[in-house]
Amino acid sequence: MKVILADDIRGLGRRGDTVTVKPGYARNYLFPNQVAYEATDANVRRLGEEKKKYDERMMGETKVAQDVARQMEGLTVVLTKKAGEEGVLYGSVTASEIADALAQKGIQVDRRRVEVAEPIKRLGQHKVHVRLHRDVVTELVVQVEPVAAATA
Repeated sequence: MKVILADDIRGLGRRGDTVTVKPGYARNYLFPNQVAYEATDANVRRLGEEKKKYDERMMGETKVAQDVARQMEGLTVVLTKKAGEEGVLYGSVTASEIADALAQKGIQVDRRRVEVAEPIKRLGQHKVHVRLHRDVVTELVVQVEPVAAATA
């Protein structure tokens, strides 16, 4: 069955693409969630008009994301965590902690945009990707340091 995507779907396509999917997938998931429409002439025309507005909005969002990426360029976020003798953390550094540290530096990023490839469970420097927009991904350095021991 041919459908026109009304939204980006990872692994399937981007908004406005015409793709072929199984009828059950279209009927049970795509159509009820309004992320695709049947590929009829009327829907093609309607989505063509909507695509123009969408493209203009996406250009603006891309520009904002690129500005934020420039702010984050070369930025290092320092987090302090409790660690064992060999530099192994008790727990791990989460995307929420990284997003909060960025917020303290004046950069607002949703925690779901922070992509931690593998759990950060050791002290030291780690590289993390931040997907600000579907086309804008920046790299961030996270420096994990041990909590200073309290003197008694």
